[in-house]
Amino acid sequence: MTRGSTRRRLLSRGIAGALAALAGCSQTSTTSTRTDGASSTTESPKSTAATPDAVALETVATGFDAPVAVAFVPGEDRAYVADQVGEIAVLESESRRDEPFLDLRDSIEFGGERGLLGLALHPEFAENRRLYVRYSAPRRAGTPSNYSHTFVLAEFRATADGRRVNRETERTILEVPEPQGNHNAGDVAFGPDGYLYVAVGDGGAGGDQGTGHVEDWYDGVDGGNGQDVTENLLGSILRIDVDERADGRPYGIPDDNPLVGRDGLDEHYAWGFRNPWRFSFDEAELFVGDVGQNRYEEIDLVEAGGNYGWNVKEGSHCYGADECPDGTPDDVRGGEPLVDPIVEYPHAGDGVSGISVIGGYVARGPALPALEGAYLFGDLQTDGRLFAARRPDGGGDGGGGRWSATVVDVVDRDRGKLDRLLSFGRDHDGDVYVLGVGSDGGGVYRLVTPTEG
Repeated sequence: MTRGSTRRRLLSRGIAGALAALAGCSQTSTTSTRTDGASSTTESPKSTAATPDAVALETVATGFDAPVAVAFVPGEDRAYVADQVGEIAVLESESRRDEPFLDLRDSIEFGGERGLLGLALHPEFAENRRLYVRYSAPRRAGTPSNYSHTFVLAEFRATADGRRVNRETERTILEVPEPQGNHNAGDVAFGPDGYLYVAVGDGGAGGDQGTGHVEDWYDGVDGGNGQDVTENLLGSILRIDVDERADGRPYGIPDDNPLVGRDGLDEHYAWGFRNPWRFSFDEAELFVGDVGQNRYEEIDLVEAGGNYGWNVKEGSHCYGADECPDGTPDDVRGGEPLVDPIVEYPHAGDGVSGISVIGGYVARGPALPALEGAYLFGDLQTDGRLFAARRPDGGGDGGGGRWSATVVDVVDRDRGKLDRLLSFGRDHDGDVYVLGVGSDGGGVYRLVTPTEG
């Protein structure tokens, strides 16, 4: 339901510019040149499975500024929507309560890619009412004075009725100094193993270079938080145990994290990312949408200890060099492959293209039976389109190989609802939702099969 009293802080700052910066550096689609001199425009792969031509957007709630996450409560007709400006709203029976679930506006650094960026409910939320919030805070102790802000991951507890959060219950879980204001990633989610996964960008600026970007093993391009696993937690997917406290940390480290007992920070689960803005699980599979620099966007199927290439590669292509390796040297963790994405698309061309990938979910629900098993994702610059990717053989376990990706149009009557796509969600029935900004302001919409009329 529309909330008449919603603030319009994004409008005063220039909503188009703020949202174009939200998930990446590039703001326009232009043909670029590859390091081998060829055009970067590529033909989108053809689908090997039937995919519907269009989907409709069923309105769930509007009146947000920039909705970036939705979390559905197991066993309850309730959901929470995180708004980048600093509030989390309560939806009950798809109606928005006037009183916010949590208001962090006085605690966050907001603007561009900063703000309230991620939300996850504990797997036992129905019993313990614990939730985890990722937000950008002013510089805290330990963050250098020439850095932009501090990444904060915090635990809160909701009231028994699930309608409010007591601010006094906040417990800081993790802080990460952020050199620049962009490439913050921000998504958080519990995996099927019960551990919390946290996406962290490379620290900002461009090319993974500059202030706060350390040197790494690759000499082709300066900098490299994406390839470093010893100096900081930037450019990685982290995996922590929020139910434990160990070694002076407010969280535990899973024993099977890939760098435990090796050279590197124990929190790392996978690395080589630039700006993994949104990610999701489908059973045991972890899908990460990693925003590219200025030529290619990518979806990665992530496994423990995987190195996904940045800033050696942008997608499957060399970044900033005429030639690049396909793996690390033998003296860097014994040599490890640079894993190519399962989906890659260019910033210009027909078909699947755009400027900043928005990672999505595998469809498993009754609202879109024709897309069962397809990975649905999109781009910040929607142009009335979403994308669907399927495994190379239309099934199987997804082990290796490029997935086929096709355009799925939003029906004409709903195109105006989604000028800028910000995020996705999936409920416990497996239905997929899109979050974005359009003619109704910021909104949450369920993807459904179009009907006549």
